[in-house]
Amino acid sequence: MSEQKPLILIADDDPDLRQLLHLQLETMDCNLIEANNGAKTLELILTEMPDLVILDVMMPELTGWEILKYVRSKPDLNSIGILMLTGIGETLNELSSPMYGADDYIDKPFKSQELIFKIRRVLSRRRKLMAAEASKQD
Repeated sequence: MSEQKPLILIADDDPDLRQLLHLQLETMDCNLIEANNGAKTLELILTEMPDLVILDVMMPELTGWEILKYVRSKPDLNSIGILMLTGIGETLNELSSPMYGADDYIDKPFKSQELIFKIRRVLSRRRKLMAAEASKQD
């Protein structure tokens, strides 16, 4: 049985950064969708149920923190991994990302290898978490 390709949502209001992320993630075996503001991000989370959201903090309409808080408050969205991508500063990111329930974070500017590593790690952790929860229900 082969696993299906993970669906990754790139959520950032900067079109150049979305394009850069899209190009870097094309090397991975995944499907990509994009959002340019917080409202569209939340809409795509609810309609597409991505495996992972690469989530900018500072976006119009809803911030990344508001989206993250909402997603983590809904048990039916527990399978979605969230990687915060932000330029707010490493220390603030390190303190606030786990507090709000992010799986991981990466600071802008970032190295492509670090981004890919963290994406794979979050996807792997989420798969294991969902498998463990499924086995508890059996």
